[in-house]
Amino acid sequence: MAETKMDAEMLAFANDVAKSIQQAKRGKFAAVHTPKMIEGYRARGRPAGTRKTGTKQAVTVRYSPDVLEAFRATGPGWQARMNDALREWLGRRACARPQELT
Repeated sequence: MAETKMDAEMLAFANDVAKSIQQAKRGKFAAVHTPKMIEGYRARGRPAGTRKTGTKQAVTVRYSPDVLEAFRATGPGWQARMNDALREWLGRRACARPQELT
């Protein structure tokens, strides 16, 4: 079985699970995690509301195979180049506001 690197929190959790299993095998109740204990656990992931302004959004779009092939043929970074091409196209349109395109 391959070894997995764990941070301190995950290691503590794994140890708690192993201890709970041992207690259950002996007929003892497992430790109860109270709301106060749960509050003390470090939250994982990005804190709520910390998304940078101007970050890109994931969308689902359908393109013609020849358009995709042409952009992919340019190598790594083709999606950024497609984004730049769309931004350039918008820049040539009167309806686009320049401050939104930077």
